[in-house]
Amino acid sequence: MSEWLGAFDLQTLKPLLTALLLAPVPFLLLIVIATLRLPASPRSSRLVVALAIAGLWLSTTNGAASALAAIGGLAPPAMSAQRIMAIAQSESAAGGKPHAAIVVLGGGLDPWAPEYAAASLSDESLQRLRYGVWLARKTHLPLAFSGGIGWAQVSASGTAGAPGTTEADTAARVAADEFSSPLRWIENSSRDTRENARRSIEMLRADGVDHVLLVTHGWHMRRAVRAFVAEAGPSIRVEPAPMALSISQDG
Repeated sequence: MSEWLGAFDLQTLKPLLTALLLAPVPFLLLIVIATLRLPASPRSSRLVVALAIAGLWLSTTNGAASALAAIGGLAPPAMSAQRIMAIAQSESAAGGKPHAAIVVLGGGLDPWAPEYAAASLSDESLQRLRYGVWLARKTHLPLAFSGGIGWAQVSASGTAGAPGTTEADTAARVAADEFSSPLRWIENSSRDTRENARRSIEMLRADGVDHVLLVTHGWHMRRAVRAFVAEAGPSIRVEPAPMALSISQDG
């Protein structure tokens, strides 16, 4: 969808179109259509309404989401303790300038949190950053965060965000102040996953990085890996490091 919207310079419509394509809107439309057709086809219309109501209920349950993720193979398994240890040992043996990096993808920004008198990360972003910091400590790899201001915020404000107010800037402050883990790289101009990939890879390639551990939620990982692999090409290896997986997804 991003490619199609980009071709027509309609990226600011992405939040609206995404909302229309995701539950509960499709199920509500089915109910409306079936209700309108009820006098002409009462039996089939009642069946469609029942199926749409069932779909509405299932779309709100964690069990259904986990089952779909398991059936569709939406996420790779979590990184094993053995793999994390192997990366740490490899990094220690290499010495000098690291050739691998952890990239955390942003998941949303709260533009103003009065309790902090500053912007704050959304719950999803904070979860991703927390795992990225934990992984950085275990592997001794430097940490990057990618996230500017999303298309939804661009649509609302008409701006791409002022310096210091982007998601990556906020993540840098949280990482340093709350986790005592300063970020090595800050990519703060991207607006979606494709731009996360393009701008992050450009930045890391310039620093000689040839191996990326990519951190994001399991449900987002397949799309994120596809975008990063397309930008990285053969020169940079992209390894998924998913988090917030259900029991059925953890391998």
